[in-house]
Amino acid sequence: MKRTAMLFGVLILVLTLAVSNESFSQEKKKSAKKMPSKEEMMKRWQESMTPGAQHKMLEESVGTWDAVVKMWMKGPSGELMVSKGTSENKMVLGGRYLQQDFTGEMMGQPFTGTGFTGYDNFKKKYVSFWIDNMSTGMSIMDGVLDKDGKSVTMWGWGKMDEPMTGQKDKKVKYVTRFVDKDTQVFETYDVSAYGDKKPTMEITYKRRK
Repeated sequence: MKRTAMLFGVLILVLTLAVSNESFSQEKKKSAKKMPSKEEMMKRWQESMTPGAQHKMLEESVGTWDAVVKMWMKGPSGELMVSKGTSENKMVLGGRYLQQDFTGEMMGQPFTGTGFTGYDNFKKKYVSFWIDNMSTGMSIMDGVLDKDGKSVTMWGWGKMDEPMTGQKDKKVKYVTRFVDKDTQVFETYDVSAYGDKKPTMEITYKRRK
């Protein structure tokens, strides 16, 4: 009786392995069929790496910009703090990314920050990240050009942390408005706390001539 049970168990194991191997083989064949040719892969790679019209749009921000920074402490209806700064913008890596180097002050202290903005041809989205001397974290965001072609709206990946209040993973929206060729406005909206009607920070950039 025990031997019969053991043989039955071995048979079940063999059948299970056979089915698993067959399923794996079928999945492998399906994956192989879905893979494009080498020529098609090279074509797609070339398309994904080549700067286009969206990168030309980023190039329009190259230059030196004077900035006026407005920050509303404790929300849009709170105390307003105003400071000034300068932004040096240039295209890097063959015209694929706009590098921004910002200097100014924040809450009475020297402030420096660096950001990179590009357009991901594969994802069909604008992508950006920001680091500065008043944080040890990175702000990472992506978004699209609005229908009117006059602004880009981005949302933070992984959301934003706020060390001063202890809040983590806050939903944040970033909007860049292209007023004219010499004027841009960048807005930050703390959506989690105050909604998306009024910004908690606004930076107005004027091109230095």
